[in-house]
Amino acid sequence: MASERKVVAENLRRVLLREYLMQETKRAGFGGLDIQRTPMGTRVTLIAERPGLVIGRKGGAIKGLTEAVARDFNFDNPQIEVQEVEQPALNAQIMAEKLANALERGWHFRRAGHSTLRRVMESGAKGCLIVIAGKLTGQRHRRVKFKSGHVKYCGEPRNQWMRLGFAIAKLKPGVIGVTVEIMDPMARLPDEIAVKAPTSAAAPATPPPKIEVPLPADTVVEEAIPKGKVGTRKLKKEIQKLRETGADAGVVPAEEPKEEEPVDQPEDES
Repeated sequence: MASERKVVAENLRRVLLREYLMQETKRAGFGGLDIQRTPMGTRVTLIAERPGLVIGRKGGAIKGLTEAVARDFNFDNPQIEVQEVEQPALNAQIMAEKLANALERGWHFRRAGHSTLRRVMESGAKGCLIVIAGKLTGQRHRRVKFKSGHVKYCGEPRNQWMRLGFAIAKLKPGVIGVTVEIMDPMARLPDEIAVKAPTSAAAPATPPPKIEVPLPADTVVEEAIPKGKVGTRKLKKEIQKLRETGADAGVVPAEEPKEEEPVDQPEDES
């Protein structure tokens, strides 16, 4: 039971740290958090859209965050690293914060939802799902969904490829929750099958070319004479006759060249 309590306490501490850093780096565009325990201490990797605001002038802001993490959350020797987001439109947490900020500035929820959805899909995402829930048009709670592309709702593909972001927008009627789910552009689903071309080693060997061997003269002659119409003795006589005349080799005896008669040259009348 003691080990289970330690796991719960550790996860609770990480959730509280995430909420604290999300609130402190809201202006910089909080995009995610990764906490790893190392032999030298605790390494906290903070993903932000504008890392310059997190670091501050001469590193003053990040030093204050490091001291607060060590003091308030009891992490051993915390080291905070800041990474910049390569494509903010594909980060679910950043897009959820932007959508909530647009609602707070007075955008209509349908206009803000469609605009965010179009921006995510134009960045190359395979699918996107946006859910806006709260008092949108009246005193009754509503939920509106904006969906495009391919979205997974359960199973291993969802856990592996779907990125989840959540933010809240504080309006006069009440609090509106914004959930953004984005499918990674590099996602490979189980139903996507690619057939690879055979390599040179596995390719079937081409059959060797056929060489036509000429049959013996006897066979050629025997095939040339129809069978079943003459007797054996008569057939042998015909073969012998063809051999003597050279027909078995298919050679026609050449005619002897004729001697050309001399042509008399006309005498000169001179």
